Order: sequence, then C-alpha cells, then structure tokens
Amino acid sequence: MFVNATAGSTVYGAFDPINEIADICEKYSMWLHVDGAWGGGLLMSRKHRHKLNGIERANSVTWNPHKMMGVPLQCSAILVREKGLLQGCNSMCAGYLFQPDKQYDVTYDTGDKAIQCGRHVDIFKFWLMWKSKGTIGFEKHIDRCLELSEYLYHKIKNREGYEMVFEGKPQHTNVCFWYIPPSLRLLPDGEEKRQRLHRVAPKIKAMMMECGTTMVGYQPQGDKVNFFRMVISNPAVTRSDIDFLIDEIERLGQDL
Repeated sequence: MFVNATAGSTVYGAFDPINEIADICEKYSMWLHVDGAWGGGLLMSRKHRHKLNGIERANSVTWNPHKMMGVPLQCSAILVREKGLLQGCNSMCAGYLFQPDKQYDVTYDTGDKAIQCGRHVDIFKFWLMWKSKGTIGFEKHIDRCLELSEYLYHKIKNREGYEMVFEGKPQHTNVCFWYIPPSLRLLPDGEEKRQRLHRVAPKIKAMMMECGTTMVGYQPQGDKVNFFRMVISNPAVTRSDIDFLIDEIERLGQDL
C-alpha cells in the first residue's frame, strides 16, 4: 500500500504531519511518499525546516528546486531511501549503452536508473546555483520569501475589504484571500453574494493585465468561490511591492 503526504500543498501551502503519518505507515508496512515539490526547499531554512519534521522517514520524496528555490526550469528530483531501487525498477540493461566493465564506477551512470534515457542534466543547474549561493544563501532566500508573505498576511487580515480564505497564519508563502468590493460588503451571505464575489478576482486580474501593473493568480477551491492566491518565491520582492499590490487591488476593484 502507498500513502502520499504533502509538504507544501499547491493551493494553500499546507504541510501534513509527516511523523504521525510515518508512525501509521511503519505500523502497517505501507510505503510513505512525501510530495515536497513545493515545500521541500524549506529544508534549507533552520527557521522553517521543522515543518518537514519526519521527512527522513519517508521511503521516497519528490522535490522541485525550480519552484521555491528559483532554479531555472526544469529541475526536479525524486529521492528514494532504498539503494538500487530505481535501477531495479527502470533498468533495461541496454548493453549497447551501459556497459558494466567501464574503467570507472558505473553506479554514476544515471541513464539506466530513469524511465527516460536521453535527457538534460537538469540537476547541474541546481549544483551551479548551490555553489554560487551556498546553503546560507538559500536559507536567506527562503526566509525572505516567508517573511514577505507574513507581512502581506498581517497587512490584510484585519483590513477592510479583505477576508482570509482559511484561519491562521499561512505555513508557506501562499496567502489566500478574497477582496470584497464596497458594493458587496453590506450584502447578506447567500447565493447572490457568492456568485458576485466569484466574478471579482477574475475581473481584477484582467484589469491588472490590461494596465500592465501586476498579476496575481486566482482560483476556486472546493465550495469556495474564486479567491486570490498570492505566492512569493522571489526574494527580490520588497515590502513596498506588497503595499503597491494591496493598493492596486483596491483601486481596480472599488467600483465592481
């Protein structure tokens, strides 16, 4: 049996309790995979890596340095705990490509460990960036993005016209919120308000694109109508950029 835990969900940036899930998986001999594609980069931060406590107990982990860590697309990795597993699953034993009697350690030949054979050396981009920035540089990158997201959260959580999609401070850089124009603020909760609010985020984003000022993603989720999902992964963003974003949403949405 296979259990998938998520370390940084795409929409909310939520982290599953990996240690608790690992306890159950070990008890019942289930394979534990951790999807750390979005949140795996937090391991670089001493301040935030606790959100991934227990990830070392996983049987396999996916991680996309091209997301939170800013490595150029594409750069993805799958890590497995059991040595030889990938080769055992994927090896085609193509003797015309992968000879076992080479003059070097053939375990470094990765081509016979993956589903595809010919491909880019995507991890080389990550290696170069790591050599340049260092672990401390990546830590500063991660901490800065989380700090900016927390700044946005505190700016809007009690601000008139804004409503957070879920309670509590975000675990990652995903800040999810509704902007409620003045025309909707006095409407009683009900289907009319839901339908009108559902159209607000798409209209504001369209105006943002037409003005060329900024652009923020939006989406519905479950029974929740369209909301903005502001995600910060660029440490060059400033607090003044965040302030501008808030003012721009209000400017474009005040007459909706």
